[in-house]
Amino acid sequence: MAGQLRPLSTGELLDRTFFLYRTNFALFIGIFALPHLVVLAYQCVGLTLQNSRPQLTRALFTMVWGLGTLLLTSIVSAASQAATVVAVSQVHLERPTSIADSFSRVKGEIAGVVGLSILMGMCVGLGFILLIVPGILLALSWSVAVPVKVLEEKRASEAMSRSSELTKGDRGRIFVIWFLFLVASVGVSVLLHWPIQIAAGARSIFAVQRMSTALQVASLMANFVSECLVGPLATIAFSLVYYDERVRKEAFDLQLMMTTLDSVSLPASAVQAGA
Repeated sequence: MAGQLRPLSTGELLDRTFFLYRTNFALFIGIFALPHLVVLAYQCVGLTLQNSRPQLTRALFTMVWGLGTLLLTSIVSAASQAATVVAVSQVHLERPTSIADSFSRVKGEIAGVVGLSILMGMCVGLGFILLIVPGILLALSWSVAVPVKVLEEKRASEAMSRSSELTKGDRGRIFVIWFLFLVASVGVSVLLHWPIQIAAGARSIFAVQRMSTALQVASLMANFVSECLVGPLATIAFSLVYYDERVRKEAFDLQLMMTTLDSVSLPASAVQAGA
C-alpha cells in the first residue's frame, strides 16, 4: 500500500500475506499454475514412456528424464517466483498488474534467478552437510535475495549480500515465517496425497511410485495442486519482508512518498513554465 507503508509486526505481515493472496487469488495461482503445467505435462509424458520401455533400459531412462525434469523445474520455479515478486510489488504499492504483465517484466531476469537459486542451494546444502545450523542461518539471511535480484536488478552475489544486510537483526521472525509455510506446505501435500494412498493401499507417498500409471499421474497432479496453492504464499510473504525491511532500515516509505509528490508536481511546474 503506497500511502500506508509502515513497519509491520510478524502477525501483521502474515495477515497482509493472506490478504493479498485471497484478494488476488486468480493472479497468483495463474502465475504459478501456467509454468508448472509445462512441468506436469513433461512428467506425464516421461511416465508414459518409462512404463512402455523394457525393464533393462527403464532405470537409465528414468535417470535421464529425471535430470530433465530437475532442469525444467528450476527454470519454471524461477519464472513463477520472479513474476510473483513483481505482482506482489505492484499490488502492494497499489499499481495495476496482470499475469501477462508480471511475466513480461521478468523475461530478462529468469536466467539470473535460476543461477541465484542454484548458487544459494549449493551454499545452503553445504551448510546443512557441515553442521545443519550454518545452512539454516544462510537460508534465513538470503530469504529476500530473489526480491532483491528482481526488483533491484542486482547480480547474484550482490543480491545475496544485500539480502544479508536487509535481514540482519530480524532473522528470528523470518525463521518463524519459514517454519509456518513449511508446515503448511507439508500439510497440504499430505492432505492431497491421502486419497491416493487410500486408493492404492500404500503405506507412504513414495510407495505410489511403484503402482499403476493412473495412480502415479494422480500423485503428480497432487504435487502440482499443492505447489500452486502453497508456492505463492511464501513468495508473497518474503516479498513483503523485503519491503518491510526497507521501510525499517532505509525509510523506503518516505522515499516513495517524495517520489510520488515529485511526479505529481512536475506537470504543474511544466504548465507554469509554459504560461
